[in-house]
Amino acid sequence: MPSNLYTIASDSTRALHADLRRAGVRDVRFDAASRVLYSTDASLYQIEPIGVVIPRDAEEIIATITTCASHGVPVLPRGGGTSLAGQTVGRAVVLDTSRHLNQVLEINAAEQWIRCQPGLVLDRLNAAARPFGLMLGPDPASGSRATIGGTVGNNGTGAHSILYGMIADNVLAVRTVLNDGSQATFDDRFSETAATQGARTASIAAGLADILALYGDDIRRDFPSHWRRASGYNLDRLLDTSAPNPAQLIAGSEGTLAFMTEVTLRLVPRPPGTVLGIVHFDDLVASAEATPAILELQPSAVELMDRMLLNLCRRQPEFARRLTFVDGDPAGVLAVEFYVESEAEGRARLAQLRTQLARHGVHGTVVDVMNPVDQANVWTVRKAGLSLLLSKRGDIKPAGFMEDVAVPPQHLADYVRGVQAMFAEYDVEAAFYAHASAGCLHIRPLLNLKTAHDIAVMDEMQDRLLAMIQPVGGVLSGEHGDGIKLTHLNQALFGPRVSEAFAEVKWLFDPGNLFNPGKKVPEKERETRERQEKRESSGEDTAKHVTDPTILRYGPGYQTITFTPVMDWSADGGFAGAVEMCNGSGDCRRLTGVMCPSFQATREEEHSTRGRANLLRTALSGQLEQDAWTSDAVHDALDLCLGCKACKVECPSSVDMAKIKTEVLAQRYARLGTPLAARLFGHIHTLNRLATPLAPLANLALATPPGRWIVQQVTGLAPQRTLPPFAAQPFTAWFANRLRASGASHIAPRSPLPSSLVFLFPDTFTNLNYPKIGIAAVRVLEAAGYEVQIAPHTCCGRPMLSQGLVEDARRQARRNVAQLYPLAAQGYPILICEPSCASTFHEEYRDLLPGDARVDVVAQHVHLIDDWLAEQIAAGLQLPLRPLGRRVLFHGHCHQKASSGVSGSLATLRALPGEAVELIDAGCCGMAGAFGYTADHYAVSEAIARDRLVPAIEAAPDALICADGASCRQQIEHFTGRPALHAVEVLAAAL
Repeated sequence: MPSNLYTIASDSTRALHADLRRAGVRDVRFDAASRVLYSTDASLYQIEPIGVVIPRDAEEIIATITTCASHGVPVLPRGGGTSLAGQTVGRAVVLDTSRHLNQVLEINAAEQWIRCQPGLVLDRLNAAARPFGLMLGPDPASGSRATIGGTVGNNGTGAHSILYGMIADNVLAVRTVLNDGSQATFDDRFSETAATQGARTASIAAGLADILALYGDDIRRDFPSHWRRASGYNLDRLLDTSAPNPAQLIAGSEGTLAFMTEVTLRLVPRPPGTVLGIVHFDDLVASAEATPAILELQPSAVELMDRMLLNLCRRQPEFARRLTFVDGDPAGVLAVEFYVESEAEGRARLAQLRTQLARHGVHGTVVDVMNPVDQANVWTVRKAGLSLLLSKRGDIKPAGFMEDVAVPPQHLADYVRGVQAMFAEYDVEAAFYAHASAGCLHIRPLLNLKTAHDIAVMDEMQDRLLAMIQPVGGVLSGEHGDGIKLTHLNQALFGPRVSEAFAEVKWLFDPGNLFNPGKKVPEKERETRERQEKRESSGEDTAKHVTDPTILRYGPGYQTITFTPVMDWSADGGFAGAVEMCNGSGDCRRLTGVMCPSFQATREEEHSTRGRANLLRTALSGQLEQDAWTSDAVHDALDLCLGCKACKVECPSSVDMAKIKTEVLAQRYARLGTPLAARLFGHIHTLNRLATPLAPLANLALATPPGRWIVQQVTGLAPQRTLPPFAAQPFTAWFANRLRASGASHIAPRSPLPSSLVFLFPDTFTNLNYPKIGIAAVRVLEAAGYEVQIAPHTCCGRPMLSQGLVEDARRQARRNVAQLYPLAAQGYPILICEPSCASTFHEEYRDLLPGDARVDVVAQHVHLIDDWLAEQIAAGLQLPLRPLGRRVLFHGHCHQKASSGVSGSLATLRALPGEAVELIDAGCCGMAGAFGYTADHYAVSEAIARDRLVPAIEAAPDALICADGASCRQQIEHFTGRPALHAVEVLAAAL
């Protein structure tokens, strides 16, 4: 396998760095942290690059290529880093096109094509094409973060390949940079235009013609017959056609031939409608046997999901709620999709499906999925399949080395039987899922690649695959490509003559082996001399392929430091286990949803959940120059983590970066000391309590230039920000005064209900900054017929956790649990207005106080007030509300989305008679407690807010804006100038 052949001395590295800058390349990164960030992708491998370049335009790509060529250093193109075969890692200078080269350049709706840059995310391409009723046919599951350059370079496809084929079937033209820095356009007129494009391009045209003439018969004879193929170079596509298009050769070449700067792709009409039939099976072989019969009905997709995937899905709340399409506990299900023009046609197609299955002896459950929302649930689970599988805790993971084999569907059942028999020999379990329609199942056996034994098992299984698939025309890669994982097997798959042709193509385009060496065509020297000699001296069969454990992300030599954590990590098998849950899939690089707001704002790998986990993992394992706790690189990466907890929910592997950040900060401060600003923000409840008696004076002082200057110097407050005002009368004082004025020990409910006593927990901001929210809550609850009392309270500890003050937060947790347990034990509801405070009781208290049985009792009775009201309304509660005459836009707090969700808030607001209540389609607001207040975070905070939230509010000037989170309301008012109300304020206004 390719190994570290390009190690260059540090003085040479410095010279290359300097020459790149002199050549006009503006963003050159050769530091250790950047090399770590780009040392992995979604595959098994880790190889540290020489450096990273973030090009801004084609001119910088040309400058990088020519400069690296002059130094004899390879270059490697990279987009989203979602490769599953190691295509985007290597000892080279990595060029990341996703940061800047991500634009749609032209759409021709009449001719149905799009021209774009290689760093454009596939889902963004489809969003641009949607207004024209068009889309890209191939639909990789990673389309939410995979880029067009990577998709073309990999010859990607997806669930609908039986309709649209591979990307090579849809690529019309590519604009490229060649290894000498010249540019070439490859399209179906290349044979005519090559001569006018320059001498280098003309020589490629002539060379290609010679190769096809010399090896044409070998290609026709020896290429695998199955059409679903990402193995090798697509030479077969250039044969037997009057207009050969070398763009189809660039597709699937994995960046080994030329560097793409523009891509033109064919678009297809969006389907008018779809229906799904979910066919249940008690046996996976039976599902494979049924597939050919299903294909006779000409479905648009047939996707397999097995029991292992479905069970892992059930463990993730965000995905478990989507399993509405599964009945019982099947061994597997086939999701059969049909394109239809109408609901009637959809029902007819599903009836045909049942008839066809019965005709072939299949009588299992078929669940009809007609509703678009329910269909979206099916596809969300299916597309998250890989990440869900890798959410399995522990060192034994579904290993990705044989997950891309494709065979003709009529041979699929025999293939499944064969691999099941092989797994039985090795006594391993495996997951089966994906594209049954194309005979391309993603099969992942459970192995521990931290052991030499299981690495050897992996190699043996991989070698045995060829014997299973070659007799039926199967291929080793149906979509994920060769990369490091499979390149060494191409000669055995294609035979010596076609392999020679591949080598000739590589040297024709790239005689200096500049572009992504070792992929597609093996390097002449595949191993370092030291490793080869070691194998020979041990008597090992050097002709046999053996995975080099030194290029695995996890191998037998991998180990992490030991330390005493301050949080409970037992569910993850320790802190390192929690960090290692990141599998590199890159879901956190999505530009939609909540995860990950700092990446969405910066588009920097460092500020994705994956980037943070990568840096921390290498620091824990001693691969960075500093340890995990004092590492500046780790600290800088975590600094822009807002602690939104979206990754815990939206990452299929549930990487909880907010909790990880809290642990790292606590460990760092234990060694380096706690900054004053962290103490001040962490103990904001104390500062607020001290300032409240002097509220008018304190507010005035904060509004004066000297007062603001002092606060800015002490806390790092951004000059654009103002701190929340201190309330002259805290909510608890208002409540006590109200009782005294009434002459009663409590306020009786308007119309007593059974179990009508509820307790309101006054969080810091409701009590000391925004008492009107607490007052509104009391008004609403009493109007509903409840008696309200104030719960015993102290700060929940959330601000302390966000600043890494874990022991302080633990003390707060102990106090609150001790105070609230007697109420919870009697079954009283304890209602909270602030979402982050409520989520702390439900989640962090379990980590802070492991083994304390009272925590669960308290958590069961603590509710966000919106959620509790929604439950009562669903049970028949009638609130005396009047119409407000305004549309309501609701923005959900991140911790609310990550904990209970926003459905309760929406249901409560929809109790308003005749009002339209809409959820703002936005992620994090960007404030995140103290985060957005500081000068060093202000720009990122603003970028996050202006991504989706601010435009949505500005587009609805007459709407009433609602947000439960204090920081969300502050952010909205700061950037829009419009006040936002808590949900209970909206209800109170309607009483």
